Amino acid sequence: MNQLNRRNFMAYSTSVLGVAGVGTPASRGASAEVLGLARSPQPPAEPKPAPRVKRTLKKAVMYGMLAEGKTVLERFEILRECGMDGVEMDSPSRITHDEVLAAMEKTGIKVHGLVDSVHWQFHLNSPEPEIRKKGIEALETAIRDAKAYSSTSILLVPALVNGRQPYDEAWRLSIESLRTVTPMAKEAGVKIAIENVWNNFLLSPLEAARYVDELNGDDKNGPYRFHFDIGNVINFGWPDQWVKILGARTAKLHIKDFSRKKRDEQGLWKGFDVELGDGDAGWAATMTALDETGYSTAPEGNWATAEVGGGKRDRIKQVGEQMDRLFAM
Repeated sequence: MNQLNRRNFMAYSTSVLGVAGVGTPASRGASAEVLGLARSPQPPAEPKPAPRVKRTLKKAVMYGMLAEGKTVLERFEILRECGMDGVEMDSPSRITHDEVLAAMEKTGIKVHGLVDSVHWQFHLNSPEPEIRKKGIEALETAIRDAKAYSSTSILLVPALVNGRQPYDEAWRLSIESLRTVTPMAKEAGVKIAIENVWNNFLLSPLEAARYVDELNGDDKNGPYRFHFDIGNVINFGWPDQWVKILGARTAKLHIKDFSRKKRDEQGLWKGFDVELGDGDAGWAATMTALDETGYSTAPEGNWATAEVGGGKRDRIKQVGEQMDRLFAM
């Protein structure tokens, strides 16, 4: 390389180094980026978790779960002591209005809902008109009892499908029977809440939603809703999916669990032999779904009733504590 070329090369190199190393701060930064020498960008700050919604669920148990207390008042006092807000009772029943109303007034325990006590006996889809008539009359009694106690719902199994009572007829006859009590239920301000049970009927949430919608027809304030039993769908479905599809149709909840493992190893009904939270209900997802539909966050508070093995007050307290853990997920 001749002298001139050497001088040109040195001048060019110095100019490049001046830009890269001794230029302005801005030029130094730009050059560092070009050369891949800039510090790696800081990772973005993790988004703050969404504020936890306030859940307002009210706790209850089935009246028959309590194996302590000789009178309605004594049982209600135990329920209050165990931290319960309410109870579901049967109707028709031999218990008098006076007994129940006095116990409610003295303890503050609410009979928030009733359960039709003869719906497994007098099917509203029975091929025998006399059986359907008895079922309707029992439901009318339950509506009167609910009005007396200011209960807001009546749990009903509307039909049973078997070899003698086909599916399509179960749909048609049960709806036909229920519509005879629609005016009475509306006047009483009581929701008739259809429950999902192992009756070979309403086997999917889509079908359950359609059934309720057909019962109400064009009446947006119709008296028909759904009483969703979380444990009863686990054998063939997923509770959170049912919650989302039923949406605002859900009037009440039954709280219980079911273990597919116990079902597979010990037999179908053994699946229910599990404590709340130890089965396959997927409680975190189920609670999130209840939040999304607004059921668990309603300002007035919606009801969640345990339907599990009962016992004396220690057992009821245990169930209440289990419910608290689930509702905090």
